[in-house]
Amino acid sequence: MINKIRTQLVQNAASILRSPVHFLPQVVQKKALLEGLKTVFKEALEDGDFEFLEGKWLKVEVKDLQVSWLISYDNEQIVIADKAVKEDVLFSSNLNDLVLIAGRKEDPDTLFFQRRLSIEGDTELGLEVKNLMDSVDLDSLPKPMQTLLNQLAEFVQKGLQSPTTHNEVINAYSN
Repeated sequence: MINKIRTQLVQNAASILRSPVHFLPQVVQKKALLEGLKTVFKEALEDGDFEFLEGKWLKVEVKDLQVSWLISYDNEQIVIADKAVKEDVLFSSNLNDLVLIAGRKEDPDTLFFQRRLSIEGDTELGLEVKNLMDSVDLDSLPKPMQTLLNQLAEFVQKGLQSPTTHNEVINAYSN
């Protein structure tokens, strides 16, 4: 029963969250995203690892939520566009896949080749962004953020497993 509920929640997460996200003012979305990025990429920012993004724009699109953000780097700071600008590279995927990538439950390359992660535009810039994401040491994140990300990614991963596959795995270990 709990597995069915989890599966339903994971499969319907985007439709459940879409309206609340769209009602959230852009200024609040921008502030939350900016603070999250600063926390996650604290070391990379301190080391100047974002310089490759200076004067360029990364668009991150969560397709099933129908939201996107434009991110760049200027004056040693991450910036988020206030107005529409043309992106140099676009990363797009569905919410669950982005959660799995963030929680290191799925490899971005695997999702790319399965066409679940799309990278369009300047491929060299896209590769640098992907490498920067891969370089984040999750252990350096604040403990509550580590725990939340890990639990969320595990919840999504288990929710995406079909009940048959889950039962087959249980049966295989019981024999």
